[in-house]
Amino acid sequence: MAEVKTLHFESNPPPFGHEMRKCFSFDPEYINMNHGSYGSLPSPVAEAIKPYYAMAEANPDLFHRFTSIDLIRNVRERMAKFIGAAHTDEVVFVPNASHGLNAILRDFIWEEDDIICSCNTTYKSISKTAQYISDIPPHPEYSQFTILFPTTHNEIIENWRTYLQSLNEARARSAHRLGRRPKIVAVIDSIISVPGALLPWKEMVKICKEEDVWSVVDAAHSIGQELDLNLADADPDFWVTNCHKWLYAKRSCALLYVPKRNQHIIKASFPTSHAYISPKKRTGPNFVEQYEWNGTLDFVPYISASCALDFRAWLGGEHVINAYCHRIAIEGGKRLAQILGTEIIDQDQDFQFTLNMVNVAVPFPATMSSDFEIDMAFRRKLLIKKKIYPAFFYHNGKWWTRCSAQVWSQVSCLLHSYFPHPPAGSIPGRRF
Repeated sequence: MAEVKTLHFESNPPPFGHEMRKCFSFDPEYINMNHGSYGSLPSPVAEAIKPYYAMAEANPDLFHRFTSIDLIRNVRERMAKFIGAAHTDEVVFVPNASHGLNAILRDFIWEEDDIICSCNTTYKSISKTAQYISDIPPHPEYSQFTILFPTTHNEIIENWRTYLQSLNEARARSAHRLGRRPKIVAVIDSIISVPGALLPWKEMVKICKEEDVWSVVDAAHSIGQELDLNLADADPDFWVTNCHKWLYAKRSCALLYVPKRNQHIIKASFPTSHAYISPKKRTGPNFVEQYEWNGTLDFVPYISASCALDFRAWLGGEHVINAYCHRIAIEGGKRLAQILGTEIIDQDQDFQFTLNMVNVAVPFPATMSSDFEIDMAFRRKLLIKKKIYPAFFYHNGKWWTRCSAQVWSQVSCLLHSYFPHPPAGSIPGRRF
């Protein structure tokens, strides 16, 4: 069986901060403050996966029919251990989190008066997926839970419990009328995209179990940013994460986790695989086989996830990487808010919402709309003219910027994200 080769390094890594940029392929004039959107591929990982591309071109049939499948099985085993899955065959690769979440939501057999719910902060394409499912027959109800910052984890947990209990009351009324009990499916973010905030998702999953609600966790930002994942213990019904964001895999690469008890829900891969077996004819599992091959695509990014773990180990491991990034996010966010005369969105003294993304209010008029043209104007000016880009968004009557802290970041980077020419004395040393 083919195995992915372990990366070996002959020297110590550069120190975190600007020196770490030499391990990436950034334009020297570009300041990457939006790592959370697309991730960044380390040069050692890019070099490590070149032989697999060579294999694919040397003998496409051999690579796609045998070698890549063996290699990906090897990586799945490693990734399953990394996220704390009970079994390797509960984990498969998909191109991205949106793909995996669509596969889950579209595989449910929806019926009249079922309920699909998300949050006002759910990633837009996923909330639109829920809306689309509601828009087509048999028209399950689409419901939305509201989270407004600033808030606290405790407030979210209690509001979530009350919200699901209200949905259960509606379900009871429908059950009396229909003679059957409709299902409720809840989409939960582990870490919201905007604002970039860690939710108490494990507690929210637990409440779902108490209220007999299916939990679908959008963990796009979790792997590589959220420490000590143990999915067997957290026990969500479904969970999807992007490896090309915070883990440093080549884009695009994501993991779809489905515990064995729920694999009957995923009747067909997305798109449907040649390995699909009608549930009427199945004599055993059919989940992994479908996702091993459901169309020709670039399989090397999946292989790169293992190389990314080797690179992270060389840097010092998960706790070392994330301790640095978290410190830069907090220190940089507080300093930027001080200069702007605003605030960070996480008002908790322990910064319970903040991992490696910090959200800072910017002094734009609250009346300035969040329409597409204004958003594009931001992007053009920052990316094309200033060669920097932190995400901007509108939430709860204010404009905010989301800055991603990384191993190449320093506090000065976050200040530069709003001040292309920072105030005198505000940024010591090199201005990045």
